[in-house]
Amino acid sequence: MNADAPRTDQLSFDECWDLLANDTVGRIAIVVDGHPEIFPVNYVLHRRSIVFRTAGGTKLWSAMTERPAALEIDGYDPQSEMAWSVVARGDTALMQDQAEKDAVDAERLEPWQPGEKDNYVQLSARTLTGRRFKVNRPDVWNTRTSDPRRASFE
Repeated sequence: MNADAPRTDQLSFDECWDLLANDTVGRIAIVVDGHPEIFPVNYVLHRRSIVFRTAGGTKLWSAMTERPAALEIDGYDPQSEMAWSVVARGDTALMQDQAEKDAVDAERLEPWQPGEKDNYVQLSARTLTGRRFKVNRPDVWNTRTSDPRRASFE
């Protein structure tokens, strides 16, 4: 191993879930017409799964066909000058049970965009991986994370 190689720490399963629980925005990756598509979604955790709401369209179609998907979140901690990334991979399904939807609503899952988002999609993670690493230029990242235009993403 190269002594000058940057340090990367693998996150434990519990650390990954804690990071997911403390975030609300991620990117869902699904396969559409044989190629990957990525969409930003806001989500909540519910019974060890990830739930987001959507209107009719690509994300709903993917959930209805129970295709594999992945959700990725990431962030940066200016105090430690460490970044992190978490990826959950599994299958999606349309949530049908009204009691389950009510429980998710109690977690304050509110879509970003206006419009009807009456479909609840659940990603049941089969694998959950994450890593934490030192950033290349902390001076640049400290400036970017303090930018008020980015405040809504933190």
